[in-house]
Amino acid sequence: MGIIQLTKNTIETEHICCALGAKQYENAVSEKKKWIRERMDEGLVFSRLDERAKVFIEYLPAEMAWVPIQAPNYMYINCLWVSGRYKNNGYAKQLLSECKEDALNRGMDGIVHIVGQKKYPYLSDKQFFQHMGFEEVDQADPYFQLVALKWNDQSVMPAFNKQVKTLSDDEGISIYYTAQCPFAVGIIDDLRKVAESKDVLFKTFHIRSREEAQNAPTIWTTFGIFYNGMFITHEIISANKFEQLLTKLMEENS
Repeated sequence: MGIIQLTKNTIETEHICCALGAKQYENAVSEKKKWIRERMDEGLVFSRLDERAKVFIEYLPAEMAWVPIQAPNYMYINCLWVSGRYKNNGYAKQLLSECKEDALNRGMDGIVHIVGQKKYPYLSDKQFFQHMGFEEVDQADPYFQLVALKWNDQSVMPAFNKQVKTLSDDEGISIYYTAQCPFAVGIIDDLRKVAESKDVLFKTFHIRSREEAQNAPTIWTTFGIFYNGMFITHEIISANKFEQLLTKLMEENS
């Protein structure tokens, strides 16, 4: 099984690994494909295993990344995912190696990626990237870390933007998200119903541009839940888990 790179011409007929076969996320997957096509003109690459599996990498120049970081002349990895029975077969290393080769060919100084201090859903395994030579170059509350693989010692040190802060003026639930992840787009309506059932204010902010993302109040712009202005989680959670979380938050703030 080889690795294939999707193009504007093939993306409509090829799957993009996320939410395979899930009817609930069909519209969200279409939005994701549209988002990818638009980013391809900005240098985005989406490569995956030529198999019906969740084995892929998505990356683009960091200047074009939809995250609040400064990393000029670096490549930024949006997502590197190898799941299920495909783990421990060298696919993650292969995908990362192809990303590095591409970055070198483009004359870049390194690669950056966002991980967590420990294992978290939807964030990459920090230990894997450390094993591959990445080093922590910055961190942001409560648990985000920016890791970089540098091959030019004279290059700029990548960093998170300093405007990342709490949203002290917001009441109730606020969710920031992009079309980058079908799971984020697909779950919004379910979470809204839960909040409304508890009479909690519920606002969503669909980040629709790189500029909005790079100035966002949340590090993980793919998805971020805030309650009364305070960051709660980046995790894309189910309606049941959200209801439990919201109940706990309301009790703590009563």
